Amino acid sequence: MACASCLSLLVLVAMASAASGQLSSTFYDTSCPNALSTIKSAVTAAVSSEARMGASLVRLHFHDCFVDGCDGSVLLADTGSFIGEQGAAPNNGSIRGMNVIDNIKTQVEAVCNQTVSCADILAVAARDSVVALGGPTWTVLLGRRDSTTASKTNAERDLPPPSFDLTNLTTAFANKQLSVTDMVALSGAHTIGQSQCLNFRDRLYNETNIDTTFATSLKANCPRPTGSGDGSLAPLDTTTPNAFDNAYYTNLMSQKGLLHSDQVLFNGGSTDNTVRNFASSAAAFSSAFATAMVNMGNIAPKTGTQGQIRLTCSKVNS
Repeated sequence: MACASCLSLLVLVAMASAASGQLSSTFYDTSCPNALSTIKSAVTAAVSSEARMGASLVRLHFHDCFVDGCDGSVLLADTGSFIGEQGAAPNNGSIRGMNVIDNIKTQVEAVCNQTVSCADILAVAARDSVVALGGPTWTVLLGRRDSTTASKTNAERDLPPPSFDLTNLTTAFANKQLSVTDMVALSGAHTIGQSQCLNFRDRLYNETNIDTTFATSLKANCPRPTGSGDGSLAPLDTTTPNAFDNAYYTNLMSQKGLLHSDQVLFNGGSTDNTVRNFASSAAAFSSAFATAMVNMGNIAPKTGTQGQIRLTCSKVNS
């Protein structure tokens, strides 16, 4: 009986390992030992040149993972056989940083030919961007392979828009096996970066849970007529827009969340206490964010013989 229990336990452990152990922090240690340092130096240079690029690279990884898993599909240009994700509503006219990823890919290919996937480059670049802007670090699990297709339809279905309420956000993240704490922590990436007027105009003019002075300061560059100034930008965190810190949560407590989907995290609902915790403890936020990024990076990766290692991130190997 005891042996049978032992065997059952071993089987369960093996099954858990197979499910969660597909990716490894040491995946390139032998095949491409300079991969991580090559990516880091390129990201550091890009963020040093333009701080906003850090947020753009984090967003690329997020938008990649939420659509059919972390498989580099967001980087694929449209072809005759599929319409990709870049033209989807959440990405069209706002997604950026592909040129930086292309540059990194070129550098990585120079040291290790057809070894490091574009999907892994996205995951590492997101971590290095956060570090470059003063945020926490974490161990990135590696071994993802790249998709051979992309879907505009799936991007529009799965990427949560800025109009989402708390229930819809919770559902969208749960659909990707991410917890409510993961959701609140990942939203904290909005401590860096900018958003377009079209994403927050309705909040400025139609919502009451917004600081009046804050709203007034934004209206000049985001006038009421729809279509007027749609592309004008405002920082998602007006306090420290280029520093990865926990000011985003302090802003929410002052009703200074830029997007509707930001402020719903602190609006008398179930996530209020998590926001308070992250606002009062930078360490708590950093820890939760690092954990959430690893969890997000584990969404449906292609491994083994699935997909391919693309030579150019924007197109499938010929």
